Amino acid sequence: MNLNSEDPTLISTSSSCSIMDEKIQGHNVKIDLTDHLTPHNDASNPFAFTPEQLNALIDPKNIPLLATFGGLEGVARGLQANLDTGLIPNEQIHQKISLSQIVKEKDDSLYVEEMEFKRTNTIHSLGRQLTHKTDATVPLPNESAFTQRRRAFGANVLPESKSKSIFQLMWMAFQDKTLILLTIAAIVSLGVGLYEDIAVPEYDTYGKRIPGVKWVEGVAIIVAVLLVVLVGSVNDYQKEKQFRKLNAKKDDRAVKATRGSTVSMISIHDIQVGDVLHLEPGDIVCVDGIFIEGHNLKCDESAATGESDAVRKQNWQMCARLAQKEKSLSSEYGAKNQKVAPKPPTESKGMPDPFIISGSKVLEGVCTYMVTSVGPNSYYGRTLMALRSEPESTPLQEKLNALAEMIAKLGSAAGLLMLIVLLIRYFVSWKDGVPDQPTEIVMDIMKILIVVVTIVVVAVPEGLPLAVTLALAYATQRMLKDNNLVRVLAACETMGNATTVCSDKTGTLTQNKMTVVAGTFGSSFQFNKNTSGGQSDGTDISQVATTAPRRALNIINQSIAVNSTAFEGENEKGEPCFIGNKTETALLQLSRDTKAEHYDTLRSRWTIEHAYPFSSERKAMATVLQIPHPSKTGQMMYRVHVKGASEIILGICSYVLTLRKSEQDNHDDYHKPDQREMTNEDHSHIERAIQNYASRSLRTIGIAYRDFEQWPPKGPREHMDDEVPYDDIVEDNCLTFLGVVGIEDPLRDGVPEAVRACQRAGVFVRMVTGDNVVTAKSIAKQCGIYTSGGIVMEGPVFRKLPFSEMDSILPRLQVLARSSPEDKKILVSRLRELGEVVAVTGDGTNDGPALKMADVGFSMGIAGTEVAKEASSIILMDDNFSSIVKAIMWGRCVNDSVKKFLEFQLTVNITAVILTFISAVASTDQKSVLTAVQLLWVNLIMDTFAALALATDPPTLDLLDRKPDRRSAPLITFKMWKMIIGQAIFQIAVTLVLLYTSVLDYSTESVVLQTVVFNTFVFCQIFNEINCRRIDSSLNVFSNIFANKFFIFIFIICGVGQVAIVQFGGAAFQVVALDYKHWAIAIIVGLFSLPIGCVIRLIPDDIFAFLFRDPVVRERYLGGNENSVPSVYVAGNERLAWNGNERSNTVQSRSSKFNDNSSYISDSGRRFG
Repeated sequence: MNLNSEDPTLISTSSSCSIMDEKIQGHNVKIDLTDHLTPHNDASNPFAFTPEQLNALIDPKNIPLLATFGGLEGVARGLQANLDTGLIPNEQIHQKISLSQIVKEKDDSLYVEEMEFKRTNTIHSLGRQLTHKTDATVPLPNESAFTQRRRAFGANVLPESKSKSIFQLMWMAFQDKTLILLTIAAIVSLGVGLYEDIAVPEYDTYGKRIPGVKWVEGVAIIVAVLLVVLVGSVNDYQKEKQFRKLNAKKDDRAVKATRGSTVSMISIHDIQVGDVLHLEPGDIVCVDGIFIEGHNLKCDESAATGESDAVRKQNWQMCARLAQKEKSLSSEYGAKNQKVAPKPPTESKGMPDPFIISGSKVLEGVCTYMVTSVGPNSYYGRTLMALRSEPESTPLQEKLNALAEMIAKLGSAAGLLMLIVLLIRYFVSWKDGVPDQPTEIVMDIMKILIVVVTIVVVAVPEGLPLAVTLALAYATQRMLKDNNLVRVLAACETMGNATTVCSDKTGTLTQNKMTVVAGTFGSSFQFNKNTSGGQSDGTDISQVATTAPRRALNIINQSIAVNSTAFEGENEKGEPCFIGNKTETALLQLSRDTKAEHYDTLRSRWTIEHAYPFSSERKAMATVLQIPHPSKTGQMMYRVHVKGASEIILGICSYVLTLRKSEQDNHDDYHKPDQREMTNEDHSHIERAIQNYASRSLRTIGIAYRDFEQWPPKGPREHMDDEVPYDDIVEDNCLTFLGVVGIEDPLRDGVPEAVRACQRAGVFVRMVTGDNVVTAKSIAKQCGIYTSGGIVMEGPVFRKLPFSEMDSILPRLQVLARSSPEDKKILVSRLRELGEVVAVTGDGTNDGPALKMADVGFSMGIAGTEVAKEASSIILMDDNFSSIVKAIMWGRCVNDSVKKFLEFQLTVNITAVILTFISAVASTDQKSVLTAVQLLWVNLIMDTFAALALATDPPTLDLLDRKPDRRSAPLITFKMWKMIIGQAIFQIAVTLVLLYTSVLDYSTESVVLQTVVFNTFVFCQIFNEINCRRIDSSLNVFSNIFANKFFIFIFIICGVGQVAIVQFGGAAFQVVALDYKHWAIAIIVGLFSLPIGCVIRLIPDDIFAFLFRDPVVRERYLGGNENSVPSVYVAGNERLAWNGNERSNTVQSRSSKFNDNSSYISDSGRRFG
């Protein structure tokens, strides 16, 4: 197949070539001719293309391939579509067309005359027309039409993701290793309990048979497992329903299409490949396609690609010609500078393209385009489909699974040891005589096995899964009040240990709404909007309307209103907002803030004589008005309003606006304002203001005007159709300078404070944005993310680094600009491989892959795209970065709750296991001092209550005063082990003293003594519950106790329940009622748990360092200097203290330089830790 052509932008290749590289617009476009130019063999597809071949046009944007296909017309022929009449419903396509035919018949006339569209009054009236448009009724999709197209290219509907049923969620919840361990223990316990109750009846001291209730423990454990499974799965099910409800905006909507030569509204689900669709300002593009024709179309592709600048769209011939021109210039440069190393390809920001990408938004202009990809084949659809994957296990889940395995091993080891000891003891007793009956031997061995099973069951922490589930469920409900919708339950606890947050800029840290934040009217009237990173000299913007002369404001507001195409509409929430070019919407908002007349009123008051659209060559745009002559009644004069790059506008001005209040100030006076000739001092004042705004990375826009007595200014043209050159207006530099404004996307409220709170909490905040380096660096400075000594780098540079260099700069990488979705994924994956727990925030479609890969993904509930929400695990309902701080607090609160309960539970279990072991071995009948039913009360009922009590402690700001736990950090810290072992030793010692000494003057087998031991043991646990409220070294265990009403209530319930059991439990619990002395003993001994806890906390951890010979293990458990304030590296050679007030010692740094203009890399320090 020979595709040779004289056209330089078309791909020429011989049949021997299979792959060719083309560099267009700085991108490496690799075209695999085998895939993209090989005709398909599908007999049922009468079209020339497959969905994959059409996708290759859009991702990446590939003008050479489009040219090879014969351009727009060739693609239309291949899709058997008509660009003028559109598709015809129910039309049957009988003649098949192949790609070979398209390529051979393609029209090689690439160059077309560039058509220049004049702006007329209709451009301004467009805004008024669209502002009041009403939504059309959405027609029902016609499933029977276009069956051939649907079969070949699919429908514009994503395949339904199979939502998991409640039973599937329950089965998934049951896969937890702790639950499996519990289930095994429950089955064994139930079987042995039934056997014991039936085959081995027991009698009390009075000879009465004790009711058989030993099967209850097995059943109770099964109930606990079911409870955990139900709570977890129902919570997940409800959260998913809430998420669906959050996205309950109407999926189906109407779009304007041309079909059968008629423009009509069709359902979005009815769009077919080959359809001709219409776009207007404010529209969200729903399917991919190729530009047909239109005027001044600019799209915001930030949600889809991360590119914050508006992308111009033009017909493919013009785009190809401009691309070829750019390529020729690059070739000439290379030829002239052969000895100089070629410059790396850079993105050409102003280069237009003909590709309409789904998920983007139309900012201004109108167009028609032909659809090339729908549903899962579109850019937006492919991104959504790529996000459908199963969640990974969280750090806490991994640690709990490891703990379950450890407990299973230790429990089994304890059971095996006890079995060996009791069997040896039993067989040794045969020295006095072997039992006569074999059945007696079997019964004796069965009794031993029952005690062994009891040991294993006691060792399993029944309440732990419930504690985790309750803590997460409670936290997620409360987090919703803090504007955090948790979609994935486990994400809550993961967030508590997040070590780094990679945040998107646009829409997350900033408002995604360009705003005038500073400006100068005339030469000296300065105003500012207070921003955290900027200056606040001059008048506040809110005071401009009352401070500045009205005549001066009138001429400025007139310029803003008429020299603009932006208009008022509604955003996604139905709230009024300005739609169009972001700079123009910012100026319209300024006009509104200064109490100007409505822009629509101003536009309709004067006739537009002529308009000069914005041109990148002149960096300005202008509008000519007809206005009544101030001194010649009945005559008209002409006023030209110009706006553009501030230096350009200043250079064409000889006069400057004077802001001098006078008594003649009239609200409705739009005549010539006061002005004077611009002096050198005025010029330098304005220049300094422009430089000041530029140093703050503000986008500066200058505005000026000029009045003419006649139009055209130089008299009538030879031909009436001749356009007045723009140079006729500006060539003598006689315009009047009205002012300059600085525009930026302002920060969201509370962002700098939230960033400081994250840093105080040991969470390293990074900005990852598709925006340019200058803007990203400026915003990062304002947020407090970028500090001196930090690294700012561009995505293309970052992705090319070897892993070794990448890992060395990551600890100080604070801003990643010009990043693609792939760069974000690389960053997140490298951070995770380095052991970081990564949280990612984002609102755009381009953030989806990184949100999915992160440990925790945050999306914006209001401005976030459906892709971002689907990929995230937590949705910020108020779109505020500050809500992340609350998520960190709740996450740490959940982790602490699990650890508090774990400390409580393991103390109970260790004590119970050792007591059961010692008492069973010491007893002649192998009986434990704690019966099965008593252990049921201690191990299950109390533990369940304790789980609820300790899981509902609310978070406090103190949680932010420590560093996060690493993935490798132990689940049970050394401080916890110290408390668990200390309390267990105290409880075991007390119990053994009461049981085996004559302190109470009762025999060991006495039911009164055994009741006192049981009662004392329980009250030790009840008071230890208070002790476990703090897992650090703080002595105040009562801190904030009254904020948790659950805790108070459960503490009382446990105390009252114990009284009821002892006084009225009788035979069922094998206890007797006690007098006040015995009650006093139990309660006082139990109370001693609190002072014992204080003593244990006061014991320094360092004295146990000899237990950890491995330095790594010692560091994990004992840490560094715990008494000093932990700190996080955020600047040059210093470590910023967590409390923000003090500096600690410097850290070693090494110098690392990268010779790239777009990145600033200085000393590379070690990662905070």
